[in-house]
Amino acid sequence: MSGFNYEKDADNIVTITMDMDGPVNSMSPAFLPLLEETVAKLEAEEGLKGVVLTSAKSTFFAGGDLKTLVQASADNAEDFFNNVQAIKAVFRRMEKMPVPYVAAINGAALGGGLELTLACNHRIAWDDKSVQLGFPEVTLGLLPGGGGVVKGIYLMGLMGANEYLIEGKRVTPAKAQQAGLIHETVAERDELVPRAKAWIIENADNEAASIQPWDTRGYKIPGGNANHPAVAQMLPAASAMLFQKTRGLLPAPAKILDVAASALRVDFDTAMRIESRNFTALAQTAVAKNMITTFFFQMNQVNGGASRPKNIEPQLTKKVGVLGAGMMGQGIAYVSAMAGIEVVLKDISQEAADKGKAYTEKLLQKRIAKGRMTEEKAQAVLGLIKATANNEDLTGCDLIIEAVFENIKLKHQITQELEPYLAEGGVWGSNTSTLPITELAEASKNAENFVGIHFFSPVDKMPLVEIIMGEKTSDLALAKAYDYTKQIRKTPIVVNDSLGFFTSRTFGTYLDEGTRMLSEGLHPVQIDNMGKAIGMPVGPLAVFDEVSLELNRKADATWTEMGVRDKWGDGSVTRGVVGTMINDHGRGGRHHGGGFYEYSEDGTKTIWPGLLDLYYKPDVSVPVDDMKDRLLFRQVIEALKCLETSVLRTVADGNIGSIMGIGAPVWTGGLIQFVNTYGLERFIARCDELAVSYGERFKAPAIVAEKLAAGEQFA
Repeated sequence: MSGFNYEKDADNIVTITMDMDGPVNSMSPAFLPLLEETVAKLEAEEGLKGVVLTSAKSTFFAGGDLKTLVQASADNAEDFFNNVQAIKAVFRRMEKMPVPYVAAINGAALGGGLELTLACNHRIAWDDKSVQLGFPEVTLGLLPGGGGVVKGIYLMGLMGANEYLIEGKRVTPAKAQQAGLIHETVAERDELVPRAKAWIIENADNEAASIQPWDTRGYKIPGGNANHPAVAQMLPAASAMLFQKTRGLLPAPAKILDVAASALRVDFDTAMRIESRNFTALAQTAVAKNMITTFFFQMNQVNGGASRPKNIEPQLTKKVGVLGAGMMGQGIAYVSAMAGIEVVLKDISQEAADKGKAYTEKLLQKRIAKGRMTEEKAQAVLGLIKATANNEDLTGCDLIIEAVFENIKLKHQITQELEPYLAEGGVWGSNTSTLPITELAEASKNAENFVGIHFFSPVDKMPLVEIIMGEKTSDLALAKAYDYTKQIRKTPIVVNDSLGFFTSRTFGTYLDEGTRMLSEGLHPVQIDNMGKAIGMPVGPLAVFDEVSLELNRKADATWTEMGVRDKWGDGSVTRGVVGTMINDHGRGGRHHGGGFYEYSEDGTKTIWPGLLDLYYKPDVSVPVDDMKDRLLFRQVIEALKCLETSVLRTVADGNIGSIMGIGAPVWTGGLIQFVNTYGLERFIARCDELAVSYGERFKAPAIVAEKLAAGEQFA
């Protein structure tokens, strides 16, 4: 049978080996007919003892067909719902058969893949780190729609299932076994099918072996059903906590909790129908379409090397030099050593270099304390870092990353002094958040091998690296930077040169709009609350304090010296606020004794009272929707300008970069994807409204009207 190989042995055990067309097995349009045909054949078997379900591919089963899911709409909702129910109906036929099904899980089984295994009576997995199990649907704006929510509650209870269903946690087989998702593991992959068959034979006379927990008379859900006092108290609290966490912007977690609560109140089959309805409703939302488009399709595009030159061999970094052992440099040294790369961490003094290396030691000790690393492994990682003040130690580095202060003259000086220590053909990378790479490369004797490598702070936690192409940067240098980024397990986006590039330039509009609102007289707490209300991690004034008003002042001075101040828009309002805060009141930001906020030793913060005296005007009022849209649309408009002027090379880089680099709201799917589901015509109209009320900076870039006229979206 094409797609599902059917093999019956002498013990009357049938092994179904999934080998569908394409690189993985999935719930493609071919899946349901294949499964129905296979189950019908099994139901007709005489003397059948049991069924083993496994895969011929490295992945057991990849889950739902996202190309189909993203097409869900009100027009096809009934067909969508019926298809979900049809798949569940075949799963129920499997569960109702008088012989046991055993899932022999030889690779990752996530989402629909795990739900397929839950239709089996016994689950055995290869105990290997490549075998990941879990329900990641929530990270795509969906819920497990093939029975995952209901069965997860039946197997683990409300508390136990929470982190898998609402948080999308993925686990190894050993942890899945502890949680109750699977029953046992085997050490070797080729032991799976033999062990599955052995279990069937061992349970030949055990009628309970073919009965699922939810079909067992008197079965009790772990932790109790909705009538249990602890659960009855937990459900309202869980709902409130979810809203506080998602701010009502992500519908999937709330829908999952709704289905979970139903599973605790109604019979199994009714709960399964409720799950299908909620799944169908979520699939139609703009949030799900945004998240699927960006976090699956575009993330695969970015990580798959779409922006990497195709004609360059893989570039392995063996020895990296990191210049500057401050906050950024020490983080770059840590992630490089963790990837097994030899690191030379250089500063102007041995003391400063040693202090930078101590940062890695501190992080390693935390890993040891949490049981995530052995002492021996930690010492091996630490041993890869050579802290030094000697230039000669850089000799032979195939990549040097300069991570010193944002001063073009200083960077030029360091390039001229230390570039000669690069290995032949080595690449020089500048970690800068704003300074144009083409100008920085003017100090290089080999501008073709000069590239921008922009890390985000803290380096050990932030997953993105923005690679910047100068006018003379070669494909070889780009490939080197790209492969190094993947080597240290981060996601690379590639952009063209510009003041501020993409991320800093776009993020700057969020800070600017926040200070504009402040200068208009709006209450600073309300301003920051509006930032969080649209889904930003923190408000614009709070994050401005973190990145430092003083740093902004120095950057503005640098841009003035370079003759590029206000190149991308009028910065006079922010410049005025920053000047007043620093020059008149000595408030340069959190790490300069306080800025818009005052900070206590216990980490709490309150608005600096003087801020209200300076700016707050109780009689000023701006509609809440306008405040929200001003903070969001400024960023979206700037991202579109970056795309329009080819600073952004792809839409995918813009969406991934905006979320992973500057914290754009997850529900948007990225700043550019947001326009697609908001509607291009509607977006232009809303921009016009904002422009009339608040200024020309809100006019939609021409690229939106061009796409609209062509009947296209940003893809």
